[in-house]
Amino acid sequence: MEIVKVDSSNEKVYANLYQGYAAEFSKIIEDKPDENGLFEIYPAIGDQVSGYLLYVEGVPAALTAIEEKSPGVFEICDFYVVPYFRKNKLGKRFISRLFESLKGTWEIKQVAGADHAVNFWRDVVTDYTSGHFVEDKYLDKTWGWVTRQCFDHKNLIMCED
Repeated sequence: MEIVKVDSSNEKVYANLYQGYAAEFSKIIEDKPDENGLFEIYPAIGDQVSGYLLYVEGVPAALTAIEEKSPGVFEICDFYVVPYFRKNKLGKRFISRLFESLKGTWEIKQVAGADHAVNFWRDVVTDYTSGHFVEDKYLDKTWGWVTRQCFDHKNLIMCED
């Protein structure tokens, strides 16, 4: 298991994996591909958004996009594990390593209708924080009503509007 930050050398790998992620959520968020059959990558990697790829035995297996909203304050924007690799808690290990290396305060949102994502994130955050996190329903300006988990490495925090 190797985690690599997205840069110009691997941005095409990220873009390719992102298509599977976008297709999986297209019905839930009512998104469709463009005239070339491609989904727009949102948010784009750059500025405050960093992308990470997970490789297993040299094969790209997962991606995540993480926005650093302010120093040490992170939001997971996108997270996807290729279905073939959805076993052995690979996704949980991937994001837990990033939680551990970046530290700080975290916010994770799941759109309405993505019950599998809510269950995944609830399990991940419960295990990672030993239950010391806040979960709420939040009206997001982009996604509408979302389920949201928040935690801080130092102590329990409340989600902020």
